[in-house]
Amino acid sequence: MIQTTARPWLIRHWLFLANLTAWTFALLPVLAPVLMALGLVSLADLVYSAYTLVCHQWAHRSFFLFGPQATYSLFDIAEFTQGSADLAYVGSAQTGYKVAFCERDLAIYLSIALAGSMYAIQRANSVALSARVYVLALLPIAIDGFTQLFGWRESTPALRVMTGGCFGLSTVWFIFPRLDIILNRSMPVRPVTWTRAVS
Repeated sequence: MIQTTARPWLIRHWLFLANLTAWTFALLPVLAPVLMALGLVSLADLVYSAYTLVCHQWAHRSFFLFGPQATYSLFDIAEFTQGSADLAYVGSAQTGYKVAFCERDLAIYLSIALAGSMYAIQRANSVALSARVYVLALLPIAIDGFTQLFGWRESTPALRVMTGGCFGLSTVWFIFPRLDIILNRSMPVRPVTWTRAVS
């Protein structure tokens, strides 16, 4: 009896679906300032509102598009908002419009999408990161994030991007190869019956 693997569609295409989801999730926040610049404020507001569920979107920790600067300090935001330092400030035609992700989250999710696409290309030859290496890869974002959270220091856009990118890349290379193994083992196997040709 000959057996063949019957692969459910979702399991067979999980990586494509994961990468499609990652790219969509990572790029929608970048679409928000584009919509603002085009005057499609209602559509942009939908994106900003939806992403408040996953990100604080503080203006002084977010990138701005279509303005003279990519980032602004808290002092700058206070000037733009007549002294209120409104962290929810979206932007204007003069300052540009902020991405609906903070700098760190944008780096995290873009790096996940990039690493997932790289993994798809190198899938057959990929080796998962060990738990020890993964923990070491998480240290930069932990140190940068917690020292900032406790008010010991203020991070910079460059550090937020680097630590976020390191987190995203290492997470994909830690999880995706293991997920591949788990899903391949879960593939059901069914017998194939052959009919004998009658001459």
